[in-house]
Amino acid sequence: MRESERTGEYPAPGAQDAKPESDEAHSAFTPPLGVPLPPPPEPEGSAFAPPSGASATAPAPPPAFTPPEGIPVVRLARDAPWQDRMRAMLRMPVAERPAPETAEKAEAEGPPVPRILDLTLRIGELLLAGGEGAEDVEAAMFGVAHAYGLDRVEPTVTFTLLSITYQPSLVEDPVSASRTVRRRGTDYTRLAAVYRLIDDITAHEATLEDAYRALAEIRRNRHPYPGWLLTLAAGVLAGAASMLVGGGPTVFAAAAVGAMLGDRLAWLCAGRGLPEFYQFVSAAMPAAALGVLITLFGHHLPGGGHVKSSAVITGGLYALIPGRALVAGVQDGLTGFYITASARLLEVLYLIIGIVFGVSMVLYVGVTVGAQLHPEEALGAFHDPPVQLLAAMVLTLAFAVLLQCERGVLPVVTLNGGVAWVTYGSLTQQGRLNAIAATAVAAGLVGLFGQLLSRYRYASALPYVTAAIGPLLPGSATYFGLLAFTQGRQVQGVASLAKAVALALAVAIGVNLGGEIARMVIRVPLGAGPRRAAKRTRGF
Repeated sequence: MRESERTGEYPAPGAQDAKPESDEAHSAFTPPLGVPLPPPPEPEGSAFAPPSGASATAPAPPPAFTPPEGIPVVRLARDAPWQDRMRAMLRMPVAERPAPETAEKAEAEGPPVPRILDLTLRIGELLLAGGEGAEDVEAAMFGVAHAYGLDRVEPTVTFTLLSITYQPSLVEDPVSASRTVRRRGTDYTRLAAVYRLIDDITAHEATLEDAYRALAEIRRNRHPYPGWLLTLAAGVLAGAASMLVGGGPTVFAAAAVGAMLGDRLAWLCAGRGLPEFYQFVSAAMPAAALGVLITLFGHHLPGGGHVKSSAVITGGLYALIPGRALVAGVQDGLTGFYITASARLLEVLYLIIGIVFGVSMVLYVGVTVGAQLHPEEALGAFHDPPVQLLAAMVLTLAFAVLLQCERGVLPVVTLNGGVAWVTYGSLTQQGRLNAIAATAVAAGLVGLFGQLLSRYRYASALPYVTAAIGPLLPGSATYFGLLAFTQGRQVQGVASLAKAVALALAVAIGVNLGGEIARMVIRVPLGAGPRRAAKRTRGF
């Protein structure tokens, strides 16, 4: 078929000498004048219909200027190939190109994407606010979204922001949603309830409405322990920690009173809206003040000069060191979430600075008024191993109560803390191993057992791990570093604080390594082979 017959375009009389707009604007053969043209056939495969008012047999020449009535709307034929449609648009001036017409889509039955994304974000918010690692939060969000039929999802977790993107297909627009975590709270009972909900969702035992109702009930539930019991647990934790470093009954009572006063003072500051930094400054001061008072007036107490003020202050520090945030920050860094890890470690740094500030002020005042604080006062570790093992287990139990763990978890966590302390003591006393290496090995066992227990119960590993590392936290090294700085011995202070940092990192890395070993030995039920780690750069 000739091109003129295919397109239906014919030259106007007298326009043969005009230069065509393109090579395909006119036919290669023009009939002589006077010879009637054959009737044009029906257009086949035209890119678009001719404008209204134009004759098919004798179309009007294009006007030199825009007509007063405007340029007629050009509607592209939907059944034409894309090459024809795009070519027709390219040959038109930019100002005259028609807007693309979107095809009307038939409403199809599908999952309610916005509600699924909202539920996924709310679940991730509870996990992140409860202290869960970024990798575990992303895994939970993946599980919820996939369970409700959203395959192309991409969750992103940072320290305060959760976002998720769903793309139905490669040709459809993605849907994104985000949520900000503004308040954080430690309640491992709530965390366990969220994990049970995720387990029901991934097992397809909970509809979307059931999940929303369960999530609302989880948010409404009160904490499992009253406030007075939490304050008492803080005192018991500090007293048990003082016995770990050689304290007796008097030291136990003094450390417990100091920790409970600090806890109440921190609650008072929180109720007045003060930032968390100042809450830690306030909580660190009573224990240090009691230690100074014991140094000044200890001869009036039972036991006389044998009461160790260093054990009192060390016990108070054990109750304040942010071990949970430290472990989570190091875990995020080791798993590749560097932004979240940096934010968590910066949070730990601020909290530790608050503790240092509160204790240092009290110690400086004590040294000024004549308190004889002796850094060479040895902490009597392992003088009575059974008593100190009992103290380590009591410390773990009190720490678990402070973290709001479920009642059924408390015996297992207490036993895990005892195993950690026995391992650390055996390696340092019998094996003559360095304290940092012994701490890493003991923390590795804690992480291993915690991960195995969490897999057995289909729950988070945090309730089984965080409290169990309590006896391994570097309370004494932190105290002696602060004391050395207060007395003007900067070299010893830097060395002691460096040891405290090394011990804290050993705890965090050991916990993470133990968890990774547990994941390596557990077979994946999907049959997809071993878990692949993120690819790392090699220095280039």
